[in-house]
Amino acid sequence: MPTQAPHEVTRYISHTRITDPGSMSAAYEGLPEDIPGLVEVIQGIFLHIHWAQRYGVTPSEEQKGHVQARLVSRIFEIVMDLDSSPLTVLRPLEKRFYGNCRDYSVLLSSILRSRGVPARARCGFGTYFWPGQYEDHWVCEYWNGERWVVVDAQLDELQRSQLKVDFNTLDMPKGRFVNASEAWLRCREQGEDPDKFGIFDMRGFWFIRGNLLRELAALNDAEMLPWDVWGLMNDEASHGDKQSDYEQLVRAERHTLLDRVARALFEDDDERILSLYRDEPGLSVPREMIVAGL
Repeated sequence: MPTQAPHEVTRYISHTRITDPGSMSAAYEGLPEDIPGLVEVIQGIFLHIHWAQRYGVTPSEEQKGHVQARLVSRIFEIVMDLDSSPLTVLRPLEKRFYGNCRDYSVLLSSILRSRGVPARARCGFGTYFWPGQYEDHWVCEYWNGERWVVVDAQLDELQRSQLKVDFNTLDMPKGRFVNASEAWLRCREQGEDPDKFGIFDMRGFWFIRGNLLRELAALNDAEMLPWDVWGLMNDEASHGDKQSDYEQLVRAERHTLLDRVARALFEDDDERILSLYRDEPGLSVPREMIVAGL
């Protein structure tokens, strides 16, 4: 943990409206001090909704709705309603919170921030789910005093085994997770195929654009749900449908607004990350969306 750090790091100690555990903060007491221990706790109260059947369970309709919980405080209400035991107690599969990668990342960020450790959720793409593909994914980064350490809190022993993961998911090597900003720049500047990026049958430049704006929002106090849409994600008036949007984007001059956003995020330029989000239309999350879907 850093003893002193520049503002662009220390600002990620403060809770956002989303990471603040609120009245549930007492649940953090007695949790492990180390990253492996914290990740094990999170994996013991969560189960990824799309992996559930591989654990031998089928989510109920109520459990399928867990992923709509936007705030950490609401996630904890559901967790404790299911099982009021301390978080360190392993939950049976049927009494877990059925979340997704974003929830794992936001919860780890929340716990670390509560301890004074700078942490942030990042939106982008994992390279380890399907060969040759970049799968929609979120991870957590924390500042260890010298650098940002990337943690995939979702991948437990079963998932690592089935995915044949051969690297440390608690200190991920560069390139295993690709931030949305890097994905955008790869496609815009290096000729990477945008159809390799997405999830299920949803792929392409339009999908990368959505994750790019979610990445920007997450670094501006708004860790949104993976399907939230606002501003330039849905700007049909200026871009048209998905195909014409793609055609316009690839023909646009290099220094478009979204290029500037991607470059600021890729370079971790805190001043530009904040000013672009604040000043440019179509980038910031409407305030009412942050507390919607409680």
